Amino acid sequence: MAAANYVVTPKNGFTQATTANTARDGTGTLATVFTALATAAGSRLDRLIVHAAGTTTAGMIRLFLVDSGGTLIRLIREVPVVAITPSATQPAFSVEVVFDNGLILANGVSLQASTEKTETFNIIPIVAGDFA
Repeated sequence: MAAANYVVTPKNGFTQATTANTARDGTGTLATVFTALATAAGSRLDRLIVHAAGTTTAGMIRLFLVDSGGTLIRLIREVPVVAITPSATQPAFSVEVVFDNGLILANGVSLQASTEKTETFNIIPIVAGDFA
């Protein structure tokens, strides 16, 4: 039976991705969403909330894993964005990104994000923390 992966130190935080970046190879501007502590035994992230701060057009949010040196960058997920003009009766674009069984990050590895269009997205990690 496998051991449970429970975090010891919870982590809260958020970031904003605002700069247009169409690259799928990790070049260009990326916003750091979550970084595994280099002194911990790694970190776990269960889900993210991505919420637009205004009007959106059809596009993509891209999520990357980046090693501690910033030299190894891998695209792990693309999240489609739909066109929405928020109003008093229409909420802004929002989506929950779930990592089944948790996204386990090795020491110093970070999860980073980009937006394909010049639009502002708040990206909030949920149920995240460091192992002992």
